[in-house]
Amino acid sequence: MVCIAAFIILALIGVFVAIISIFKPQVGKSYWKMFKKAWGCLWKKVRLQKCETGFKDDVKNTILSRVIVKHPKWVKPLSVTIEVLSIVIVVVAVWAVLTAVKSVLALWALGSCNVSKPEACGMGSEVCSINASEPTNVFEATGRWFEEWGEIFAAIPDKFRSYNAEDYDFNYISVNTATNAEKPLAVDIMDPGCSVCMVSYRNQKAAGFFDQYDVRIVPYAIQDEDGVYKFANSEIIVRYLFAVEQLRAGMAVEILDHIFIDRYEGNSESDPYAGTSYQTMFNDVFDHEAAVKQLETWITEAGFNEDGLAELRKIVDYPETTDKITENKQLVEGELNIKSIPTMIYDGTKHVGRWEES
Repeated sequence: MVCIAAFIILALIGVFVAIISIFKPQVGKSYWKMFKKAWGCLWKKVRLQKCETGFKDDVKNTILSRVIVKHPKWVKPLSVTIEVLSIVIVVVAVWAVLTAVKSVLALWALGSCNVSKPEACGMGSEVCSINASEPTNVFEATGRWFEEWGEIFAAIPDKFRSYNAEDYDFNYISVNTATNAEKPLAVDIMDPGCSVCMVSYRNQKAAGFFDQYDVRIVPYAIQDEDGVYKFANSEIIVRYLFAVEQLRAGMAVEILDHIFIDRYEGNSESDPYAGTSYQTMFNDVFDHEAAVKQLETWITEAGFNEDGLAELRKIVDYPETTDKITENKQLVEGELNIKSIPTMIYDGTKHVGRWEES
């Protein structure tokens, strides 16, 4: 292990030695000599051959040479310490390499270098992620590490398959009240509380995406493994969207327009929240009652009377509405293994992250 650890350390300091050797060539020559010995030892280890014991002794003797004269009793414990540290260095180096490989594969296969928390990856698409619960102990963390490898390998075949929006029986709301059979179908999965979904929706609307495709929006409230919703009022918004869509097709999109595009006017000129986007109000300001009140205000303004609202409230609480949410969750997280919102399916492919006009 000592020779492998030495190779790792020498490889890491190689850049600095190269700079120093410009001014002190002798340092570079000594380094290169030692590096070739370390590489030779490593190469033999790879081929399951025995390393030269001389190199291991050279490394130890170099480190212990100053100790042996003044403190000869320290030699044995320090020698053991060097062996232990060598094992630690090798283990950490192997773990770092495997982690880097895992991150690259995850970025390619899943669109994020972080499997359990996709939005934490700065190199992936801008998303709101469906996060796994945090491990509570070392055993769970180790198990999660191997589970992530499994998810990556399971996702790799998906990179080579086509996705047809027609193949998935989502519960959805329609952007266009009259479905145009001549337009290609597109599925758009988004969380009303997700800021990336808001930007994506605005981009699609501005670029005419909703005119080019027969778009089915799948309102989806992100939950973690413990059942906690990522955004406080997303679940009740999704329920009202399904309920109002059932009573008046096309109206649910009007509510999404309010949430994603409009801004809160405030109750007075001094209202500190005046001018804040409604999405932020639902996520950070409105409690459950205030969220319901705002949704029903929009619905009333659209022409619903008290009888209509009473019927709507019943549908919101129906088991059938809960079933719609559950069925979408099974499709999104189960069949499609989606970990990031928004996700779109159109033109035979699955698009993850914020939509941008190509």
